[in-house]
Amino acid sequence: MNLISYGKQTIEQDDIDAVVDVLKSDFLTTGPKVKEFEETICKYTGARYCVSVSNGTAALHLASLVLLEENYKVLTTPNSFLATSNSILYAKAEPIFVDIYEDGNINLDLCEQVLKEDKSIKALYVVHFSGKLVNQSKLKYLKEKYKIKILEDCSHSLGAYKEDVKAGSCKNSDISTFSFHPVKNVTTGEGGAITTNSREIYEKLLLLRTHGMKINLEVAPWHYDMQELGFNYRLTDISSALGISQLKKIDKFLDSRHTIAKKYDKFFENINFIKPLYLFTNNSAYHLYVIEIDFDKLNINKIDFVLKMKEKKIALQLHYIPINKQPYYKNLGYGKENTPIMDMYYKKAISLPIYPTLSHEEQEYVCKTILELIND
Repeated sequence: MNLISYGKQTIEQDDIDAVVDVLKSDFLTTGPKVKEFEETICKYTGARYCVSVSNGTAALHLASLVLLEENYKVLTTPNSFLATSNSILYAKAEPIFVDIYEDGNINLDLCEQVLKEDKSIKALYVVHFSGKLVNQSKLKYLKEKYKIKILEDCSHSLGAYKEDVKAGSCKNSDISTFSFHPVKNVTTGEGGAITTNSREIYEKLLLLRTHGMKINLEVAPWHYDMQELGFNYRLTDISSALGISQLKKIDKFLDSRHTIAKKYDKFFENINFIKPLYLFTNNSAYHLYVIEIDFDKLNINKIDFVLKMKEKKIALQLHYIPINKQPYYKNLGYGKENTPIMDMYYKKAISLPIYPTLSHEEQEYVCKTILELIND
């Protein structure tokens, strides 16, 4: 049996054909497919503007440079990949970690408590963890009442919706960011994107994406003016073509993920000491399927459990180690925040395999192997 990973890309012949067509064309980068991909994302999410970039971290970096100023205080979650809060540091601002709800998303009620107590907070970065959007009505309320900037990290949530708000639409935020890493719901190999409804933000992002320079044809055909200290964060036409092809199939991919999630829910519904992070919701994009296992009550070591699963050709994953407990952040003075839900979540959480090509037989094998190990 081949190793069953927690996630992987679904590449089909139409994806390969789309990439080959670009390889045979005149443009491998900075060509027409980039703009087409951005327009496709706008059409799908409902956002007015989109800037594609080289990866999800680049998206967060540029978004933070546009939204934040030095020493800004920014509420964010400890339950994410490092890039979310790192991007705040890139902008020389200050992350403030807030505990999570039991569904893995940042606790917006606690965010409001902090906002009431500290009027100097300027922004809120939310992550739609595992593909389940945060409460959009609450997000809108916080933005309007406290006049803060809001970024939605949609790296897990392309295709998700809540309260008639689609991930990436920026209906209740200033900016949304995406990652198209191979384990995400659609992939460009590596790649990312930023959506916004602000023309001003859009133009600033375009400038920062390409070395901070503008072409000035009034001076000479070759002339460019560097306006800002920017970066080379462009996405290629090769990657864009793959992304366009993948986006055409996202509804099919989501249907597959939903089917897998419902099967997991059914399997674990009467199992003591194991529960899904949240019960099935059609609104989630299910980038991840997380279960919580009460290892303490079962008297099982979590590390040993994961290693034994790997011996059985099943590669589980953990999303995530609390960011505020990372050595770099502890050296900055973090790590003592009051985050009991996050701490308990970290002790129990495991991400199970979920991706469109996961077969019924493979999923059954995963579930049965989990039960065998916890009952051993």
